[in-house]
Amino acid sequence: MSSSKDLKECVLCGRRGVQGFGAADARSWRCSNSTACQRRIEEAAQERLHTPPAAQGAAGAVPEAALAGLAREVEALRTRVEAMSPLSQRVQTLHDEVAPLPAQVSKLAKVVKSLADQAGPDEQVGKTAPLSWLDLADGPDDDGAGAAQDVLTELSAWLVRVFLRYPDGVAALSECWWWHPDVVEELVCLERAWVAAYVDTDATVGRAADWHDHYRPGAVKRIRQATQNCSLEAHQASGERHRPGPQIPAGMALAPIAAWWGRDRASVAPEPEADLIAETRVAESARRRAGGARR
Repeated sequence: MSSSKDLKECVLCGRRGVQGFGAADARSWRCSNSTACQRRIEEAAQERLHTPPAAQGAAGAVPEAALAGLAREVEALRTRVEAMSPLSQRVQTLHDEVAPLPAQVSKLAKVVKSLADQAGPDEQVGKTAPLSWLDLADGPDDDGAGAAQDVLTELSAWLVRVFLRYPDGVAALSECWWWHPDVVEELVCLERAWVAAYVDTDATVGRAADWHDHYRPGAVKRIRQATQNCSLEAHQASGERHRPGPQIPAGMALAPIAAWWGRDRASVAPEPEADLIAETRVAESARRRAGGARR
């Protein structure tokens, strides 16, 4: 048989027993059947109303026990609320951190849409499109300069993150690499190949291996050859690399070759005209004076 110490007592209605109780808090119990518990409380209250004051005696203990139980529940709830206060502060902090995200997501969505528009409706979403530094738009307005700035900024970040992690890449990339359009073209192509191999939705291990085994070593070799013994001083006004961009004869100078090739290429090619020869020699002399003679 259970001793009086084993009996549980409901803090609300005062019922005592072994089974049918749940924990009210860490130190007290209450009836698991709340409906029956409430009924017993009401019956005890009715009994007090019809019991003379002299005969109430122990019956007054039931409401006192219920009041004590309620007090303990209120104290437990207060403790829980205080424990949740740091959590509320953390929720507010998270809210403040998340607040800027919609604007960032909107900006990212515009970038993704722009890339998707460049890819075209027939291209797979996420597939990197080729980009040519040599073929970027140019002109007196700022559109060309802005596009070139974007390419160089993105490329510079990728060089630090990926390309310059390879010792031969560090050795090959000269201090004046961005003055060499052919080198920038090599690097832009290499970066795009890396994105296609590692980032695109259709990226594969085979592409990554090909980038390591074929694309990167080939680009490093060509960059080293293009910039060997070059420096920033070489691009100053007195340097050997300070010269205008390449030019070819324009207009009527191309017409004789076009006519020969398009009409009668089986015959002998037309002779170069004297004016063309003289213009070419002048340009050659200017290149020699600038240290840029043909190699």
